[in-house]
Amino acid sequence: MGVNRQSPNWVLLSLMLVSVVAWLFLDALNVAPNRIVPGTPYTSLEVMGGWPALLLGLPLLGVAVLAWQPSRKGLQCSLAVVVAVLMLLPLWLAAATVGFVDADAPQARVGIGSALWLLLFLLLLAVIELRTRLGVSRAKGWLLFMPMLASWWLALTLWLEPLALVREYRVRSDQFASAVYTHLMLVGAAVGVSLLLAAVLVLVMRRQPAVRRIGFAALNFLQTIPSLALFGLLLAPLAWLGSRIDWLGNMGVSGIGWAPAFLALLGYSLLPMVRNIFVALEEVDAGVIESARGMGMSRRQVFVQVRLPLALPVVLEGVRITTIQAIGLTAVAALIGAGGLGTFIFQGLGQAAMDMVLLGALPIIALALVADALIGALSERLRLGGAQ
Repeated sequence: MGVNRQSPNWVLLSLMLVSVVAWLFLDALNVAPNRIVPGTPYTSLEVMGGWPALLLGLPLLGVAVLAWQPSRKGLQCSLAVVVAVLMLLPLWLAAATVGFVDADAPQARVGIGSALWLLLFLLLLAVIELRTRLGVSRAKGWLLFMPMLASWWLALTLWLEPLALVREYRVRSDQFASAVYTHLMLVGAAVGVSLLLAAVLVLVMRRQPAVRRIGFAALNFLQTIPSLALFGLLLAPLAWLGSRIDWLGNMGVSGIGWAPAFLALLGYSLLPMVRNIFVALEEVDAGVIESARGMGMSRRQVFVQVRLPLALPVVLEGVRITTIQAIGLTAVAALIGAGGLGTFIFQGLGQAAMDMVLLGALPIIALALVADALIGALSERLRLGGAQ
């Protein structure tokens, strides 16, 4: 239901104005003759005469004007404009790359500057803001990113070979695939086991108040320990167990590697998982439970057929939060030899190679966004289904 003459959408207006300023005046590209030599920064106005940058900036100013007196039709137009600009950005980057890289300099590479990164971030926030204002469901909202992803995929495949990030990937493509697999395995194992343990703990806590108090106190304490400190605390006992117990040693349990990473991730995952499951089960409407009992359902039937289905959307929210947290924390596990995408981050920091850092950081962000989208859409669907 659209309402005309609304008060200004200050969030969208601010995003657009900051986007235009960043796009026109910050460094958009960094061109270097090779990987070692520092590159030369260029603003978008210094690329291709500056007119393509101005053409991309004008639609953003138009969205800012629409945000001053927003209407539903204006918000829909704004969403279309923002998505179109996100689709055009990789084409601008491809044209700029072709124009700057000399065919006689095969080692030359183009780095993405702060203007482009900031513009991407602000425009993605604008898409989320517009999706929320228009009441678009989470699942349909994520479909808005499909054209942008297709445009970036096309540009990366056909024209952006000199991009520094692309070259870092091609040199390490096999290592990258292995790192993604390791990262996913650690996250999946930690979240899966934490879900099972949390379910058992919650069932016990609901019956035993003493266990509830002790359990939440212990989990809260564990959550306060910094990740690196927890890795250090696990090093000595796991090394001792791996050297003393043959079957643990054969599994690869030691002070470094997957074992301390998995246990640390499991420990950090338990608190949000336990808390969400406990709250979800406890906050089911008491009237619904009484009605189910009045229909002659047993205690087991009430739990399985009534309480658990109603609690499931909140449980999935806990799984979503835990998964996103685990995806980020797994990056730190690279410091103790667990592998994963964090390997590229710390190698890049050690070599002062920011494109290698991005090679590890960007997929982590992408994995977190995908997990948020899929689990969040499922939770929303179950919540809406239960409300019908």
